[in-house]
Amino acid sequence: ECEAECRTAGLPVAENIGMGIMIEVPAAAVAADLYAPLVDFMSIGTNDLIQYTMAADRENTKVAALANYFEPAVLRLIKHVIDSQKFIKNQTGHLVSMCGEMASHEDAAFLLLGMGLRHFSMPAGKILKMQKFMERVSVKEAEKLYERITPLNCAQQIRKQVREALQKYEH
Repeated sequence: ECEAECRTAGLPVAENIGMGIMIEVPAAAVAADLYAPLVDFMSIGTNDLIQYTMAADRENTKVAALANYFEPAVLRLIKHVIDSQKFIKNQTGHLVSMCGEMASHEDAAFLLLGMGLRHFSMPAGKILKMQKFMERVSVKEAEKLYERITPLNCAQQIRKQVREALQKYEH
């Protein structure tokens, strides 16, 4: 309808606009490989994905701590989405991005780099700090870290491994 309105008004209309999906619920994450051939890109919305995966309302102080981005189930869903980009039609480069709190934390970002994520969205106030962090870290070391934490079944163990790996990058 908008396109028709613009054309009627004589306004230019962009051609070949990419269509993507937000992955915010576990069902979408699990089926990401099935949706990928139908889209041009995917974005992972971590705030909702974590909350729904862990059945823990992040606004409820009694259960908010359960909404942890280092939970193995959360990481496995995210990895599946990242890996599903290979099924996107006309696949060129990295076509999965992430928005939400997880993308703006150094510990999570380092692990996400190791998982293959290359596009991070975050509040403007965090961009410079994260840019400087990303310039200091090694993607190869992040990949090795991800391989080490893959068999772990406890968020605390994963967080510990990530923090130990990041110690070498602290000033």
